[in-house]
Amino acid sequence: MNPFLLTFLYYLAAIAVVVAGLIVFELLTRKYKDWEEIHSNNAAVALSIAGKIIGTCIILTFSILHNDTIGETIVWGLFGLALQFLAYFLFEVLTPRFSVEQQLKERNTAVGIISCAVSIGLAFVIGASIT
Repeated sequence: MNPFLLTFLYYLAAIAVVVAGLIVFELLTRKYKDWEEIHSNNAAVALSIAGKIIGTCIILTFSILHNDTIGETIVWGLFGLALQFLAYFLFEVLTPRFSVEQQLKERNTAVGIISCAVSIGLAFVIGASIT
């Protein structure tokens, strides 16, 4: 296949996976709506979402590097995204002194930075484990 066309198809697949992930994350968020918070200039939520987008792209990068087809890339990308969803829940559970979601809603930038770091850091671990 033409390398330019293949690059474009990987690009489209990546956009589809990232958008799907953002939709699911929006549905998982119970205390606020991501895009409403961004519209109201909530930097904490923006940082959290940025980490999710970057994290998903990191997973997709590893998936592209370790798979032979766009289909396999999408499957591994979605599996990595599912692990990111699990990390989202674990982050909330492992911070019992406060609600991560509530802190993000309240514009706690420090929590937004940590949320971003968790997403990006775990994306490298998830991505590196893709075979």
